[in-house]
Amino acid sequence: MISQKAKYALRALVALAKTGSPDETRLISDIADEQSIPKKFLEQILLDLKHHGIVASRRGKSGGYLLLRQPDHITFGEVLRIIDGPVAPLPCLSRMAYRRCQDCASEERCEIRRVFARVADATRMVLDRTTIADSLAADEQESLGKARLP
Repeated sequence: MISQKAKYALRALVALAKTGSPDETRLISDIADEQSIPKKFLEQILLDLKHHGIVASRRGKSGGYLLLRQPDHITFGEVLRIIDGPVAPLPCLSRMAYRRCQDCASEERCEIRRVFARVADATRMVLDRTTIADSLAADEQESLGKARLP
């Protein structure tokens, strides 16, 4: 399960991606209200994303946050790893934080590891190939579909 913090991070990035132009900023308070995210929590999340080069902040009259990269270059997997850490279901399957399981005699013969390796591979494939732009496109397709209904 992903954390609430990761869900908020993804929702904030989607909100930033919906701006009209790449240079347009959004105020934290506007994103927080629109996405029902506690403002103080959102500040921490955006700071984490800023430190990882996903967003930038501007001060002044036209201040706020904006994406540093195009939405089609920000994957769900990258964001989840920044916010929640490794996405592997077992420590022995993690690419970022590998640890041998203490109760395992042999990783090569571990039946549990084999099953969860397939789960991890499938999860990584989806998360690392799905971008913020993809979520916007899905949202637009859904809106178009609803508009066509009688």
